[in-house]
Amino acid sequence: MSLITPTPARVTPLVLEPIDTTTSFRNQAYALLKKAIADADIYNQKEEIRLDERQLIQVLGVSRTPIREAMTLLEQEGFLRTVPRRGIFIIRKTKREIVEMIQMWAALEGMSARLATLNASDEEIAKLRHLFDEFVNAPPTDHIEEYSDANIDFHQALINLGGSQAIANTIKNLFIHVRAIRKVTIAQNDRAARSIVDHLKIITALEKRDTELAEELARDHTLGLAAFVEEHCDFLE
Repeated sequence: MSLITPTPARVTPLVLEPIDTTTSFRNQAYALLKKAIADADIYNQKEEIRLDERQLIQVLGVSRTPIREAMTLLEQEGFLRTVPRRGIFIIRKTKREIVEMIQMWAALEGMSARLATLNASDEEIAKLRHLFDEFVNAPPTDHIEEYSDANIDFHQALINLGGSQAIANTIKNLFIHVRAIRKVTIAQNDRAARSIVDHLKIITALEKRDTELAEELARDHTLGLAAFVEEHCDFLE
């Protein structure tokens, strides 16, 4: 059921499930809302996305209090903003903010790739390659939605393979916006075809335990996204 409403009237669906009554309502509402925000196409429409409190209460099956507490936490973390007499909206970043977030991600992902060559097992690295098995014999543009998901999974997995909880924690608040931009841009300018080539080169460097090359390839790959956003994503202005 729809939980997010772009201004002024059109409704954009958010996928949420009713809350489990055995644990904290506020914590569950927070987790479910944050996931729903991450899954929303924040940058794939011109309208801001507005949260409908009454719909949230109805779908999650809880009272207003835990919903408001969860939204307060998300506002403190920079995901929501309150506009008097208009409602609560998911924050859209400017192009400059998005570019800077991607640049930070690039630095952290490069370090994660470096750490992965030292810490990850062969089996863990092999799982990265398996993410792209279905795209080896067919171009990713033939299955762009599936490839977009695999692309996001790859970048998240690469962060995790580094084994640094500090990096993982730092990148959490970048993830929602960087993921949304990856989803919007992956089908543009043949980026999907070039992306899979870069990914496979990164995986090969990881398999060879080539620390310097893995870090360089991972960092430069994501910096390429920052450059693309800078040049082509005027809709973020």
